[in-house]
Formats: sequence, C-alpha cells, structure tokens
Amino acid sequence: MKGILGKKIGMTQVFAKNGKLIPVTVIEVEPNVVTQIKTMETDGYEAIQLGTDTVRESLSNKPKMGHTKKANTEPKRFLREIRGVNVNDYTLGQVLDASVFKEGEMVDVTGTSKGKGYQGVIKRWNQTRGPMGHGSQYHRGVGSMGTLLPMHVLKGKNLPGHMGNQARTVQNLQVVSVDLENNVILIKGNVPGPKKSLVIIRTAVKNKDVVKPVDELMVYEVETPANEEASEEVTEEVTEEVEETTETIEDAPSEAQEESSQEVTE
Repeated sequence: MKGILGKKIGMTQVFAKNGKLIPVTVIEVEPNVVTQIKTMETDGYEAIQLGTDTVRESLSNKPKMGHTKKANTEPKRFLREIRGVNVNDYTLGQVLDASVFKEGEMVDVTGTSKGKGYQGVIKRWNQTRGPMGHGSQYHRGVGSMGTLLPMHVLKGKNLPGHMGNQARTVQNLQVVSVDLENNVILIKGNVPGPKKSLVIIRTAVKNKDVVKPVDELMVYEVETPANEEASEEVTEEVTEEVEETTETIEDAPSEAQEESSQEVTE
C-alpha cells in the first residue's frame, strides 16, 4: 500500500498511437513531506502522515508550525494519513513526488464531492413528484412520514437537506501517465471533487498488485511556423541595415571636420 496527496486540476483527453481517445483527470502532485510516522508501539496502528501545499507562517499557528518543524519543513495546508504502508520504508521529513506511482497501476482516488446546497427529495433522492393538476395539492412533497403506530418519523426516511460535499472514493482507476517534469499524474476516468480540490491517491484495495498495460500515447512536438521564421529573418536584416546607417552617420561629422581643418591650414 502506498499513497500521495494531489490537487485536481480538471479533465482533458489524450490520444494513443492506435487511435484510441482516453478521457483523463489531471492531478497535480506537489512535493509531499512525511510529517509524522505512527507506529504500533506509540499509536496502536501504523501509518504515515503526509503534508502538502506550503503556507505562510502568518496563516498558520504555533501548534502547526511546531508539528511541521519536527520534520524540518514549512507549515502545510493539508495533512492526511495513509494507513497500511510499511513505515520502515519512510523517514521523517522525506519528500515524495509523482514517481510514487507508475503507468498502468490501479489506484483508488478519494475526494470531497461537489456541494449542491439545500435540495429537496426529488433532486436529492430521485423521488417522483405527485399529480400536478385536479387539485391534488401534493406536488414535490416528501411523502408519508410513517404510520400512526410508531408516532415518530421512521429511521432512514429520505428528507430534504444538504446535498453533496461528502467524502467519496472511486475505486479501480488506472494511471495512464506520470509526468515528472510537470509533477502531474493522468488518471483514466473521473474523480470526485471540484477543480483545485484535494484528492488522495492510494493503491487499489481490490487490485493491489495489478498492473494493466497502457497504450502508448501520442507525443506532439511544437514547431515554429514558417511565417515566424521569415519574420525573424526580416528583423535580422533590418537590424543589420540600421547598424550600418548608424555607423555612416557617426563617421560623417569626422570627415567634415577633417575637410574644414585642411581649408584653414591652406
């Protein structure tokens, strides 16, 4: 088991050389620092605590700064635990990057779903509305609150309330690409949460040691257009002409002074 913290950037699509279009989610992985190592002797379970997204000391407090100072790092905005890891493979203050995962690995991604505010039972629980005509007087209600005998609302009754903004995990997603130059991981499919939200990438629980083959992706090289090359040549020629004219202008006064001095001597 291994894991890392990242930031959801958004969704895009990539093309494989065999012509397949693969929808992917772009997750930016800033340097993760191991801020704490929990062991069975001291905490009763084994886990590592990762910190990411550095913040200014003015936005932090003394307890947080003291906690991260033990790992010889700056205060972090997010601190999360990854359980089930081999704590002997990590050291306090160790820095992790996107190279933790490789292409083809199966992962579980956890994030906080988008909040949709206060919603009724039709949108929140997909209930059916009542008749809209003939004086029914029941259109988008919550329905029966229970029989007469319990004299209270039955447990588990679907009611209006805050929709979304809950921790959700999508399992068995595949890592399509790992870009170490830009600190980005491309994961096939969608992951929970809005843009710029925190996500946790862990090794898949149900497919722990499974590595599926990944189609080779297309690589596009940016070439300089011909008109830009021509414009560069024109600018070089213009600069050369300007330099020549400035040299002739600078030499002209000196020649005129020499002629006037010769006339005076004669």
